[in-house]
Amino acid sequence: MTTIDHGAAVAAETARLVTVLRDADPDTPVPGCPGWTLTDLARHTGSVQRWFTVLLRGRVQEPPRSREVDLRLPERPDGYPAWLAEASAEAAEAFAELDLDAPMWAWGADQHARFWVRRMLFETLVHRADAELALGRTPDLDPVLAADGVDEFLTNLPFAALFAPRTAELRGSDRTLRFTRTDGEGDWLVRLRPDGFGLDPDGAGVTADATVRAGAADLLLLLYGRLDRTSPRIDVRGDDALLAHWFTHSAF
Repeated sequence: MTTIDHGAAVAAETARLVTVLRDADPDTPVPGCPGWTLTDLARHTGSVQRWFTVLLRGRVQEPPRSREVDLRLPERPDGYPAWLAEASAEAAEAFAELDLDAPMWAWGADQHARFWVRRMLFETLVHRADAELALGRTPDLDPVLAADGVDEFLTNLPFAALFAPRTAELRGSDRTLRFTRTDGEGDWLVRLRPDGFGLDPDGAGVTADATVRAGAADLLLLLYGRLDRTSPRIDVRGDDALLAHWFTHSAF
């Protein structure tokens, strides 16, 4: 398991997002989330944090039947930065009481409380990047966190069909894609099988049908659809039809 303190990173990434939002027009469109403004992005991020916090405090053992949470939404758009900061503070209180190894229902691969803290981090980090991109800025993403985000994305994507239905089409006759980090350690082989897809833990020596190489931050933005594979920052090789199939159906 990673040694990253995901809870501390949630607080840091939320603080960075709050700073961006405080200085921005809340009606600014967010290209990474078509149809959203910065207000929508703040509302979504804070709502997710509050929802996950409720799940963690309840140590839920089965899929919840309702997503109703007392969000206490602000009355004005300029109230969202402070409201988001409050959501992060509430999450931090829950983390302080949390046993990360506690068994818990999760929609992904890791059926422990730590799943939700890690998932909250990357919801927040990616949307912080969205806010900066919306304002014409280049997001500065910590490469260690970004590499962990790549791993989290690829590990959990096979379980995401409920809200990412196109992933059900990620099938193949033993076809492989390799994602390699160029600015540090990180290499992931995804295998598409007739019955599904997933990471291959024994893929180190496999020659992949298609490869994608980039720095960790760019790999993360690419996987989340915030960067196109035609970008000069991305090195793609191999079966282009397989790559097109992957990126068409892996939207999260």
